[in-house]
Amino acid sequence: MAPMRLEILTAERSLFEGDVDALTAPGAEGELGILPHHAALMTALQPGELRYRSGAEETQLAVTGGFMEVTANRVVVLADAAERVEEIDVARAEEAMHRAQQSIAERTEDVDLDQALQSLRRARVRLDVARRRRRRGSGAPEREGQG
Repeated sequence: MAPMRLEILTAERSLFEGDVDALTAPGAEGELGILPHHAALMTALQPGELRYRSGAEETQLAVTGGFMEVTANRVVVLADAAERVEEIDVARAEEAMHRAQQSIAERTEDVDLDQALQSLRRARVRLDVARRRRRRGSGAPEREGQG
């Protein structure tokens, strides 16, 4: 099957542009699987893991929301924010999660509850994606540890 073109963009940078065989994204109504020649669609993205596969190689990203458009064998992801799994600083994500949990628990007048909940969701997504990668064992390239 011929691959499809994928672009992943945020306001700050282009994370990826290339041909892929499959894409899985956290859609507004649940996880979406996209293969070449998929029907056209546009959907909001929820915070979660976005994965794409090219050959035997799979890449994972944490996205915090945005939009995805599928047209004519091309997928464009406009993410609010996105990080490749290897870019995730687990200690920083854990610290952000603890700060958000503390803000939510204290609920003083100066705390914006919606913003604290969004911060908590972002941190959880980043941690979940990083932990899934470790469980899958895909954290290290094949050549490491040999020799």
